[in-house]
Amino acid sequence: MNRAEIIGLFDRYVVPSYARYPLVFAHGKGARVWDADGKEYLDFGGGIAVNLLGHSAMAEILAKQASVLVHASNLYYTEPQGRLAKRLVELVGVEGKCFFCNSGAEANETLFKLARKFGNESGSRYEILTFQNSFHGRTLAGISATGQEKVKHGFEPPVDGFRHVPFNDLDAVAKAVGPKTAAILLEPIQGESGIRPATPEFLRGLRRLCDERKLLLMFDEVQCGLGRTGDFCGFRSIASDVQPDAISWAKGLGGGFPIAAAWIRGPYADVLGPGTHGTTFGGTPLACSVALAVLDALDRDDLLRNAREVGQYFIGKLQALAAKCPAIREVRGLGLMIGVELTLEARPAVLKLAEHGLIGIAAGTNVVRFLPPLNITRAEVDEAVEKMERAFCQDGNSK
Repeated sequence: MNRAEIIGLFDRYVVPSYARYPLVFAHGKGARVWDADGKEYLDFGGGIAVNLLGHSAMAEILAKQASVLVHASNLYYTEPQGRLAKRLVELVGVEGKCFFCNSGAEANETLFKLARKFGNESGSRYEILTFQNSFHGRTLAGISATGQEKVKHGFEPPVDGFRHVPFNDLDAVAKAVGPKTAAILLEPIQGESGIRPATPEFLRGLRRLCDERKLLLMFDEVQCGLGRTGDFCGFRSIASDVQPDAISWAKGLGGGFPIAAAWIRGPYADVLGPGTHGTTFGGTPLACSVALAVLDALDRDDLLRNAREVGQYFIGKLQALAAKCPAIREVRGLGLMIGVELTLEARPAVLKLAEHGLIGIAAGTNVVRFLPPLNITRAEVDEAVEKMERAFCQDGNSK
């Protein structure tokens, strides 16, 4: 089918809940993807931080495990889930346990329910403090937790128990804690609103506050975790001495295959006992085998180091470009989680980049996110920066 026919199928048969770009992707390999017309793109969007190893990287393990055991349900034990839980706990480096599900929204739902169960067992507390400009998923609880009004319109009333406070403002958080507060949830690096990291002092202050008030400190690392910042846990790129009580992961964990997880620290790992939480498809042998292969690749190919070093190189190249290009206001990020703030709106900026063969992701009002595979090379970074320069910094648009 050609491009117009495929778009026609969506117009007629697919719920229009996405403002899709007029691109029809047909196949991909590594950091490159081709559309239905055969045009090649350098993909620095990564399926919104999902394709941790690039396109088509998981084909071999998918085929191998699919011929062994795909699904058994969580009524039984399977080796891949047990092995994956062990690996994740070891990577966190603190005693705990894991719950497996399918998406970031489900992983965050696990954290919501953990906080509610913990709060009810310690004094009828149910409130979770989250932050302005945060994003925690598209379920009713997820949009209630999210600190952006645009996601809430039309879905009122919100789920009770969430309060939004200013990000990186410890005094505001301390004042917001009340007798019903059970937990604090934040993204160590806010992704959807434009790549905005927490400060080290803020994370350390939240840990102290949670210890003093007997609250859970929970990190949403759906986008910033799994090595994207150059550390397996994104918060460690900001404050390595801080330890949360729970972490949610998704996106890159399966390298493109759906799987998500919540890690819960030892003292609270058994709060969600039998009958309190569940999932039909979470932690299948297929999904867990793929995730184990992703973790093997991170270790084997030293991809955390690559994310740190190539990410630093990429940020440096973008900052040099910003110095001569008035269309670029600011470059910020950690590792390979990078935001470029522009003088134009994000959506038309993404379309302009696509015209020049580079895929980025819109964030906030006027930020383009770059979330490339963690095995990206300096040569591919150079190519991406050249495409960006042609898109925004030529035709007299230089300083």
